[in-house]
Amino acid sequence: MPRFVILEHDHPVLHWDLMLEAGGVLRTWRLAEAPTAAACAIVAEPLHNHRLVYLDYEGPVSGNRGRVKRWDSGTFDALESNAWMFHGHRLHGFARIECNDGTTWQFRRQPFGPS
Repeated sequence: MPRFVILEHDHPVLHWDLMLEAGGVLRTWRLAEAPTAAACAIVAEPLHNHRLVYLDYEGPVSGNRGRVKRWDSGTFDALESNAWMFHGHRLHGFARIECNDGTTWQFRRQPFGPS
């Protein structure tokens, strides 16, 4: 199964990078807040693909761009375009990335189990 990681990243402001393994790269979105059970709709910004090394990395980011720390990791099932079933330590359940108005992206989740 493909893997995912959510990294807490402190640069330029605190945010969370959602990274999904896909075709030899990590599809990445910047989340404005941690995807906890209380945060069911989170502003999400698509970012460029990242290297697979970030699946297992914590520490300083090159170019003096802060530090990353693993918030969660696990595996996922791709259900459809931009919709997944996550099997992580903190993030488990169905989630999708939506763009309702053509400009604002959101990460939406429907949790199951503890988070």
